[in-house]
Amino acid sequence: MKKIKYLMVVLIIITAASCKNEKQTPKVADATTKTEKIMNVLFVLTSHEDLGETGEKTGFWIEEFASPYYFLADKGVKVTIASPKGGQPPIDPKSELADFSTPATERYNKDAATKELIKNTVKLETVNPADYDAVFYPGGHGPLWDLAEDKTSIALIENFYNANKPVAFVCHAPAALKHPKKADGSPLVKGKKVTGFSNSEEAAVQLTEVVPFLLEDMLQENGGTYSKGTDWAPYALEDGLLITGQNPASSELVAELLLKQLEK
Repeated sequence: MKKIKYLMVVLIIITAASCKNEKQTPKVADATTKTEKIMNVLFVLTSHEDLGETGEKTGFWIEEFASPYYFLADKGVKVTIASPKGGQPPIDPKSELADFSTPATERYNKDAATKELIKNTVKLETVNPADYDAVFYPGGHGPLWDLAEDKTSIALIENFYNANKPVAFVCHAPAALKHPKKADGSPLVKGKKVTGFSNSEEAAVQLTEVVPFLLEDMLQENGGTYSKGTDWAPYALEDGLLITGQNPASSELVAELLLKQLEK
């Protein structure tokens, strides 16, 4: 009799333990199967270095790369950097002057790893848009010459936009929007709220007669609803998938708007 009672007690203990383990199992499974998607953003830099016929050099503007790059990278976004020619893209020498120093440019100047990425940009024609969630174009005067006319860039922007992925541009980078079209064949900026380096800012840097076209005029000619803030102050617009910023001071604001779209 005592042996039977003992066996019953053991059975009850085993059953209780088994039930407890069954209740805990789903919690363990939830913890091990939950994963966060890594966001991938493509940065496209200019490969053009000659400032018209002036004999001076241009390229991409460091602040317009560094500020959005660090903002996104610090949030866990994986950034790939490309350019039409691949390799080291030209840096606008003026953007390296102390007058244009910011916390982001100072961080870049000390960041050997990021400089190495810049030195080895991916050739734009090798990029597969399907691998990325969004594209970001930093400015500098260079894009007015190459990215504005580059067929690979034009197709890339159209691919992202028509695939319902955000496309972002800052300062002179909206030059790359000169030729891209929507699926219906109309200019991508038509009917869109847009901004970019203004005519008054171009006049202030005395390059109105040097650049191949004025960005503000081009955006309006393509049907964009152009607006601007105070010269040199942060100003950015978001209209659906299209995000544009006016000048170097607007670069991080554009990145913030882009991240919000990616997190939706």
